[in-house]
Amino acid sequence: MTDPLAAVFGCAGETLQPGEAAFFRDCDPLGFILFARNCRTPEQIRRLTGDLRHAVGRADAPVLMDHEGGRVQRLPSPPWRKVPAPADLGRLPPHEAALAVALNAQLMALELADVGVDVNCVPCLDVNDPAGHQVIGNRAFSADPGIVALLGRAQADGLRRGGGLPVIKHMPGHGRATVDSHLELPIVRASQGELADRDFQPFMALADLPLGMTAHVLFPELDPDHPATLSKRIIGEIIRERIGFHGLLFTDDLSMQALGGEIGQRAAAALAAGCDVALHCNGILAEMQSVAVSCPPLSTQAQGRWQRALAWRQTAQPASRVEILKELEALT
Repeated sequence: MTDPLAAVFGCAGETLQPGEAAFFRDCDPLGFILFARNCRTPEQIRRLTGDLRHAVGRADAPVLMDHEGGRVQRLPSPPWRKVPAPADLGRLPPHEAALAVALNAQLMALELADVGVDVNCVPCLDVNDPAGHQVIGNRAFSADPGIVALLGRAQADGLRRGGGLPVIKHMPGHGRATVDSHLELPIVRASQGELADRDFQPFMALADLPLGMTAHVLFPELDPDHPATLSKRIIGEIIRERIGFHGLLFTDDLSMQALGGEIGQRAAAALAAGCDVALHCNGILAEMQSVAVSCPPLSTQAQGRWQRALAWRQTAQPASRVEILKELEALT
């Protein structure tokens, strides 16, 4: 068996098309990611996640989702519950907030597992900045890095109790960005000291977690030429050394407009900079083909990081979703 490609891909719609299935079979990406365009009913999503795994012949291929709550909710409501935004839970008193976040995360993990999704791209450990663009906004737990760290840990613990894997994002911090990185490249001119005192803090507190994601943000005081996703200096000196994160590192979505250049070149540059896995989300087959040509198999070091992530994950604890929801509603 060959090693999987150092890539995670999306697909275009609610069903896997023959051309997509053939492409995934041939290139064998590490895993997949789903978005709202892929999600309609429980039965449909279960069929899709099963078909994706069947395409690569690996029943344990990870399927990711950005299911944060609030305006970033991929499972439609109805039929699923409306998940509270992180900031809404972050406004509770800290003890109650931590309990609520953990319960909500456990419930999310169980809901996702029911449709075949085993990795949730949370917690968002960005520290909210009222002067920043609302691309983060209420996706952040708080403007207080201590609260962000506390609730990020609670969210990761809740996901683990539900059998899920968390992804800390967006390293080394997206909260100060004043433009939407989906549309253009944010430039954050804070000094390294300012970033270390605030933005890095939640990531340092949760650096032991097994999966992380970069930010498509340019920090001129850290690297004047490359955004974090493409910066060997930021990934090596800041994310790996200063923050102390040694888990598997995903890029943020390479199809976002913050990054320039041809899509395959973006993937190659991110992996050369030190990212472990190229993440491509929009489901456009031609773009995925270009990324695949530019991506090597998962490195030996990255494979070890992925295996440690799998070892970190726990079997979901027996729990009643009705009771969890009742506890959560009592707190909120």
